[in-house]
Amino acid sequence: MSLLYSILLGIIQGITEFLPISSTAHLTMAGKMLGLINPDRPDEWTAFIAVMQIGTLAAVVVYFFKDLVDIVKNFFVDGLRYIQAPGNGLGKARMGWYIILGTLPVATFGLAFKKIIEGNLTKSLSVIGTSLIVLALILWLAEKIGSRTKEMKSATWLDSLVVGFAQSLALIPGSSRSGTTITAGLFLGITREDAARFSFLLSVPAVLASGMLELYQMRHFIHDIGIMNVVASTVVAGIVGYASIAFLLRYLRTHTTFVFIYYRLALGLVLLAIALR
Repeated sequence: MSLLYSILLGIIQGITEFLPISSTAHLTMAGKMLGLINPDRPDEWTAFIAVMQIGTLAAVVVYFFKDLVDIVKNFFVDGLRYIQAPGNGLGKARMGWYIILGTLPVATFGLAFKKIIEGNLTKSLSVIGTSLIVLALILWLAEKIGSRTKEMKSATWLDSLVVGFAQSLALIPGSSRSGTTITAGLFLGITREDAARFSFLLSVPAVLASGMLELYQMRHFIHDIGIMNVVASTVVAGIVGYASIAFLLRYLRTHTTFVFIYYRLALGLVLLAIALR
């Protein structure tokens, strides 16, 4: 892999990680077009993507730094008090519990289906194309029937668990972590912007855990990819990802997600046509 390709992949990761259009779909398409995916070692590509996500994780941490510090601080101070008296207004401590609760499903399913996720099935264009289309239709339905009147501060533990299960669906390539979680938030009546905010905060422990695990496993073949290439793609992903977060949150204050729905439908149909020809 050349440095130029690494930077290109970092840009793709940074743009698509937070928009509900699937970073895995776009990276896999790029990887296949550039001949970077080894069909005999698909786990290498999975690991590379997961490590690149550390860059976009850094973007979330920097963008939401104050919120995350408040959540962690209040969780350790008031976490037990919130369990004992959940109605006493300990909002930051509550959010800490919600993030933990919402992370459990993806951690469970991720470990249970790790071999499948790392295999060739999840690099299939037909699987990715189908997933893009199906989630687009579900997101369209969420836009149509969601009330979008609830702020995250009014959400319940059940809401966080539902969004957490939705996040686990992002293990299916082409579905999109932000896509599945924002869709779930809309179904629950949460505003578009708050659904996106919770989606980004919820990604922190899951992406950190998977990134660290894959980075450890990448030690066997990191020299084949190139340490500088991995570093470059990760740094670029973080810089571009920060701008992507800012754009999406600002965009969702006054716009629907239909532009992403149409894009997913078009891209999904193109990928299915390529896969089935």
